[in-house]
Amino acid sequence: MPSLETDILFDLVCSKRACLEQLCRMGLNQIDLIESDRMTALLDLLAHKQQTLAELQQIERALDPFRGQAPEARQWRSDEARRRCADALRACETLLAEIIDRERAGEQALIARRDRAAAQLQQMHRAGQARASYTSPNPGAGQLDLCSDIS
Repeated sequence: MPSLETDILFDLVCSKRACLEQLCRMGLNQIDLIESDRMTALLDLLAHKQQTLAELQQIERALDPFRGQAPEARQWRSDEARRRCADALRACETLLAEIIDRERAGEQALIARRDRAAAQLQQMHRAGQARASYTSPNPGAGQLDLCSDIS
């Protein structure tokens, strides 16, 4: 059976869905890593995530020629094939919304972590200043002048 343009479209949509599913799983893992303060593992995950995003961009570029087409003008092998592609596209939209929500949650978790770290650093700085004021030598401190200038 000869290949139809819609076969390519369906394959690309399925590839997009697989990428989005992978990004969705990574988003869950990302939040767990942030909450458990595993920053090295988080950086590794983000590097892998960047590769997946690059793959998604490639798929999006391959989908560009289909964006200008009228959907009703496309020739499908069957109504079932059209329905499966539409279902996959809806799943992509749902996954994308989920990914965006997780990204926002991850960002908020990182901001909260940053703020906690800043507060701890400020507290340590104040404690260090207080300790230094008690331990630093101060000329004249601790000495009593018993000389009198009575003439």
